[in-house]
Amino acid sequence: MGPLLFAALAGTMAMMAYVAVAGPITRQLGLPEWVAGLSVTAGGVFWMALARWWGRVSDRRGRKPVLLIGFAVCAAAYLVLAIGIGMALHGIIGAIAATGLLVASRALVGAVYAAVPPTTAALIADHTVPQQRPAQMARLGSANALGMVAGPAVAGLIAAHDLSLALGVAALLPALALLVVTLGLPAAPATRSAGPAPGQRAAQVTLFDPRLRLACLTGLIAMSSVAIAQVLIGFLAIDRLGLDNAGGARVAGLALAAVGIGLMLSQQLVIRLPDVPVARWLAIGTLVAALGFGTTALVTSTAQLLLCYGVAAFGMGFVFPSLQALTANAVGRDEQGAAAGTVSAAQGLGMVIAPLAGTLLYRLGPSVPFLLITTLLALLGLAIAARVPGLTAGNRHG
Repeated sequence: MGPLLFAALAGTMAMMAYVAVAGPITRQLGLPEWVAGLSVTAGGVFWMALARWWGRVSDRRGRKPVLLIGFAVCAAAYLVLAIGIGMALHGIIGAIAATGLLVASRALVGAVYAAVPPTTAALIADHTVPQQRPAQMARLGSANALGMVAGPAVAGLIAAHDLSLALGVAALLPALALLVVTLGLPAAPATRSAGPAPGQRAAQVTLFDPRLRLACLTGLIAMSSVAIAQVLIGFLAIDRLGLDNAGGARVAGLALAAVGIGLMLSQQLVIRLPDVPVARWLAIGTLVAALGFGTTALVTSTAQLLLCYGVAAFGMGFVFPSLQALTANAVGRDEQGAAAGTVSAAQGLGMVIAPLAGTLLYRLGPSVPFLLITTLLALLGLAIAARVPGLTAGNRHG
């Protein structure tokens, strides 16, 4: 787990570091705001499109080679971006070239980093029994949560002095992950190298595999809720709390820290309570997150806003590791990568469609998008709670 946890931390820091500096870079270069949005969306689209494919490749070729490719290309893409943006800031290349560089590099990062989450989840599933998976997935989730907080913080500090240097650090992080995985992660054979046994059909996870319907629906709703909350936090702070742009950005940063703390606290509970069934964690997590997002629609102060986001994140900290465990428990050993990739693609779809849908609904009223995700999470949680006995029995059988 050591190399995987470090790789997850470093990779998430790099991904979130870009989000933190994309806006300042576009402003510094005199580019319109949609350029930053388009670059992030491009990464999400390619992530959604290729996560499933990467998962199948890891089943056929092995987990470690796929991780190495993902981190190596990610580091190279960020390095090229750092050099290019440095040239743009010095007037060596123009606005059109800088726009193309931002969008193309982020698209490439999304395309190759899509290999990392499903492959790491599949690797954990390869070496754990079903009862151990929620706790181990929660350890991985805690590393990701720490990266979500540390990435923007580190990038913000460096960007205050040099924007291109911040991107250089974003390139260094996956390079370090590449080194740690190379030296610290033992090679393992591909799970599907031998093919099916005589008389057995070849394992195949389809796009709409009935075994993964609940996991895909949960991943879509959970990631859509997170994406909407992330994209609207700055607007909500300005409009509901009456802050200026600088104050809204400050509160958005504090909310991100509250989210990271909430995620890490709940994931520590999952680690320390390994006997709680996966379905119960999912039901509790979705309902707690619904409570946090629902009360967000009523906030009138910064403290209330931070508390609501922290509660919502606390619930999501139960959801995400349990979702990965539910996915792993639904399929066989030679299908782990494909299954993780399929659910990751569902989450990627939420990352693509939710920000646009959330901003459109926000025009109807600041509370509208939060009430929508509250309703979806509450209905999902109640549906899962009604099925806990069946799911629990299924988990005992792996």
